[in-house]
Amino acid sequence: MIKTALTRHCCRVAFCATLLFFAVGGLRLNAQIQYPGGTQYLKGQDVSPTFDGWEGNADGTYSFYFGYLNRNSQEELDVPIGPENKFDLGDGDQGQPTHFYPGRRWFVFKVVVPKDWPKDKRLVWTLTNRGRTNLSKGWLQPEWEIDQLLISKNAISDPFLRTSNSNPSPDNRAPVITGVATQTITLPAAAALKVTATDDGLPKPGPGDRGGRVQGVQVRWIFFRGPGKVQFDPDLSPAVYGKPLTSETKVNFSAPGKYRIRAIATDGAMFSTYDVDVTVNPGASAEKAH
Repeated sequence: MIKTALTRHCCRVAFCATLLFFAVGGLRLNAQIQYPGGTQYLKGQDVSPTFDGWEGNADGTYSFYFGYLNRNSQEELDVPIGPENKFDLGDGDQGQPTHFYPGRRWFVFKVVVPKDWPKDKRLVWTLTNRGRTNLSKGWLQPEWEIDQLLISKNAISDPFLRTSNSNPSPDNRAPVITGVATQTITLPAAAALKVTATDDGLPKPGPGDRGGRVQGVQVRWIFFRGPGKVQFDPDLSPAVYGKPLTSETKVNFSAPGKYRIRAIATDGAMFSTYDVDVTVNPGASAEKAH
């Protein structure tokens, strides 16, 4: 029985990883492969949403995980919530990003659906940009079920997640992040953000740099949502092992509005995220101008 279950799990890992990379959830095939001849583009290309798998929750609900592929190797794109960035659920806003970094980004966010969600019902994310409309369709296909180990394995290719350990231990737990979830500032002031990440000590550090893998726990800050441009100082903390890590950053905003800033903590095998919603009010000079 144990051998059969292990074989089934290993097969699902291989099948799931392959399927997710090429054509998961109805995503158009060319969304996750290079252009003919292996051509890569610095800018000018579009972004496609991806369905990265689903996970059952303890309360009987399901989590649908989504990511994206920005076909540019350098250009970042922004697509506001609305007709060009929407889900076919609720008011269309299910926590998806509006700022898209270059390359393939895995498990960027999840949408929780109820326990009575029909097995064949699609949850569709529509993303229109650069003159193209791309769809990602997620549903409860058994082969697309994932768990934290599968998430860690597939996240290896996302540099923001830094999960360079291809064989994470089932005993390992993702870092736990705490902080203040909201902040309000007035331009031209910067937001001073701080989170604390606590880890379980796994995986243990090894000799040397272990191929560039994180030794301990590390926090990266990224721009998730908002109407303007964002600058971090710094955007990446040093790695710390054996004690809680407190990461601080100053964030400058180019325009007023509502922003979401994300802290990503990784121990080299598992990762977790923490979002801070920042309300940026216009400065006095801007208010007088109106």
